[in-house]
Order: sequence, then C-alpha cells, then structure tokens
Amino acid sequence: MREKWQSRKGFIFAAAGAAIGLGNLWRFPFQAYKNGGGAFLLPYFVALITCAIPLMIMEYAYGRKIRGGSVKAFADLNKKAEVVGWIQVMVPIIVMMYYSAIIAVSVIFMIFSLGHAFGMINWLSDPGPIMGMVTGSAENALDLGAGISMYILIAVIFVWLCNWLIVKKGISGGIEKMSTLFTPMLMVLMVVFMINAVRLQGSTIGLEALFKPDFSKILNPSIWVSAYAQVFFSTTLAVGVMIAYGSYLHEKADVVNSAFITVFANASFDLIAGVLVFSTLGYLVNSIGVEFTSFGTGAGVAFIAFPIAISTMSQNVFVQGLLGFVFFFCLFIAGLSSSISMLESFATAALDKFKISREKLVTIISLVGFAGSACFASYAGFNYILDIVDAYVGNIIIAGLGLVEVILISYIYGTGKLREEANAFSDFRVGKWWDYLLRYFTPLLLGAVVITNLFNLVTGLFNQDSVGILSNIVFGWGTVLIMVGASVLFYKRKWTTDAHQE
Repeated sequence: MREKWQSRKGFIFAAAGAAIGLGNLWRFPFQAYKNGGGAFLLPYFVALITCAIPLMIMEYAYGRKIRGGSVKAFADLNKKAEVVGWIQVMVPIIVMMYYSAIIAVSVIFMIFSLGHAFGMINWLSDPGPIMGMVTGSAENALDLGAGISMYILIAVIFVWLCNWLIVKKGISGGIEKMSTLFTPMLMVLMVVFMINAVRLQGSTIGLEALFKPDFSKILNPSIWVSAYAQVFFSTTLAVGVMIAYGSYLHEKADVVNSAFITVFANASFDLIAGVLVFSTLGYLVNSIGVEFTSFGTGAGVAFIAFPIAISTMSQNVFVQGLLGFVFFFCLFIAGLSSSISMLESFATAALDKFKISREKLVTIISLVGFAGSACFASYAGFNYILDIVDAYVGNIIIAGLGLVEVILISYIYGTGKLREEANAFSDFRVGKWWDYLLRYFTPLLLGAVVITNLFNLVTGLFNQDSVGILSNIVFGWGTVLIMVGASVLFYKRKWTTDAHQE
C-alpha cells in the first residue's frame, strides 16, 4: 500500500519547503540586481506563469497518475526513456553532496552564535577570520592536498543524520511532520528579519539598487533567459522531487491550486529574500562604504554580510548572539527542507524499481551522500570544486532534463488527457492554453536556456588558464559523465517490483 499525504496543508508545506532553499536567499536578489532591477520582475513573473506553473501542474498530475517517482514515470512512457528518470534523480544526489556542506556552515555558525551570546567568542562584527578558519583556502580546484575542514566534516555528519532520521520515517511520519512545523516557522522568521532589515539606516539605498527599473535592459534576450533560468531552478522542477511528491497525493487531491500555491510561495520567498538581502547590503554600503557585491553574490552574503548586520541590531552581546543563532537556524531549516526532498526523490524512484526496505535504502544513500559531502569538506572542494559542479549540474543537466521531460510527457502521454486528470478535483480548472504552453512555448524557452548556458560554459573555458580548463573537464564534465554512467547502470538492472508493467 503506497503512502499518502495526510493533509493538503502537509503536502503544500513539504512542496514549498522543497522549493525554498539557501539558493533563494542570494540567487534571486543578485539575478534581479544585474538584470535591470525592477524591470527584471516582468520577465520573472512571465516565467512563473508560462513555465513554473504549467510544469508544476504537469509534475503533480503525472506523479499522482502513475503513482511513482521519476523512474517509473518515464519507464511507463517508454522503456528506453527510463534512463531519463534515473538521470533526473541523480541530480539531487549530487546536489545534496555539496549542498550539505553549505548547510553545515550554517550549523557551525549557529554554534558560534551561541558562543558569541555567552561571551566565549566575539565574531559577529568581523566574521571574515572565522569564515576563513572554517572554509580554509586552496590555490585551485586541483589543490587536493590543501587540507580538509574538520569543522565542516563534523557538521556534515549532523546534516546527513538529520536527513536520514527524517526520510527513513517516510512521507507522513517524517517529511510531512517536519515540513508542517518548520516551513511556516522559516517563513515567519524570514519576514521578521526582512522587517527589521527595512528599518536599518541606509536600507532604502539597497532597495533602490534592487528595484529601480532599468527598462533599457528589458529587450535584451539574455535578461529573459536569466529570468526563466531563475524560476526554473528555484522551483525544484525536473529533478524528480515534485513527481515523487505528486505520487503520494490522494486520488481526489486538488492539483491545480496546489501547484499555484507552491510556485507563488516560492516566488514570495524570492521577493522576501531580495528585500532582506538588499536592505542589509544598503545598510552596510551606507555605514562602512562597501560595494553591493563586496561580499560576493553567493554564500558570502549570508555568511559574511549578515553577521555584520546582526551585530549592529543591538549593543547587547547576548542579544546579538541570539539573533545570530535564529538567523543561521533559518538557513539550516531552509537547507534541510530542500535536502530531505532531494533524498526522497531518489528514494521514491529506487523503491519503485527495487525490492528493498525504505530504511535500508535511505541508510545506503545517506552513507554514499556523506562520502561525497566529505570531498566538498576539503578546502579545494568547498572553495572551488563546489562552484564547478554546481554550474555544470544546474546549467546543463537540470535545464536539459526539463526540456526532455516536457517534450516526452506532452507528446507521448498527452497534455489533453493530463489536463483533464489535473482538473478533475481542482478548485479551478486550467484551459487549453496550458496545452499550448507545454507543447510549444515552454520547450522553445527551455531550449533557449539550455543552448545559452551550454554556449556560455564552453566559451568561458577559453578565458581560463590550463588549470581552470582541466578543473572544468575533470570536475564539471566528469560529474556529468558519472551521473549518466550511473543512470545507465541502474536502468539496465531488472525490475524486482511489479510497479512497472512491461
């Protein structure tokens, strides 16, 4: 008997938690900042309507229909298409390996914040040395002898332990319970931090930099490609997560409305993150005269800029430490809610095909995942290899899988039939516009994203030295080959369950 979500609320919180992650906190703000500010919001919302929502409805509806994860989903379409499903669920496994290392830094900073609160270490006003101590340094991605961060390695054990404990308990007993508690808590805490950030002196400088529209950029095709890429990646589509979650829906569950809620919850978090990040950066620009990109456009914002901002919220050391703990706890929850969905994506797919207990499977995946995370705990891994692997998985594999998925499901299963099934028990119905988007419009746009990203990656190699080129070949294309190779091996294994009928 297949498990089911116990409530619509639990499903929505789990799906929203899967979509909302650490990447939202910096990817959307800086994509908007460099792509026309307020003008970026137009292509962003167009992308939500024409790409994210149609695909979310498709994945929920098809997952519910076939009662299986990505592997069963594609195997039921065509025997040879099963390999596409395996490549999809390989993505979250690889992403979890380096994503867990970033979550681990949040755990470390939670502990350091408590140390700050009790006067054991004073670091929030100057987090650079602590960040340097935790992440270390290496000359390049090939500098594998530079060392390993014991801080990250120990914290990664804790992260994977949390993943294992939650996912092994299943959908209703683990993921739904965790998500119902932590997803609303995360949203409330982030809104509180956003309101406080807006009140900081100089916040308007940051908000103007983020939202002041530069309409001269609106006709630039690259802005539209960036908007679609942002929406596509931030909603956790095409990596098996939402198909897996959809497979645990009740037969009479509302698919259409749930998809809208999930997408707009994620978009709301993008906007909250944008206001929070740039209000904070505006304060720092105003008070210490730095540039908006002084802390980078990635994790540096969360791990360098925010501790400084937190230290200014109160003169009381205990309050500073407590605020720091709450903030990094938010990051930890955002990361964990995404990582458990990634683990479930692979688990659902494997349980569909192989007769194995959930607990044993999740244990195996967790041990393999931790071994991978240990590599990213190395100084070269965290500072260089992580970015390379992320670029290749995100820009080539995920976008490519989205393109293949929408074509296969739309043309083999049929959008008309799927639309009827999605509408059957939904509060409001989607019309034939949904079919046209999935069959024509979305594939064209995703194709443009794939081609643009591939072109940028290949041409970018010519601007690098020999070490950079070799690093991209080994860790970038090497990761792609490992994912495809492992997928083919799983594909060739015989089905030991009756989930898929030949």
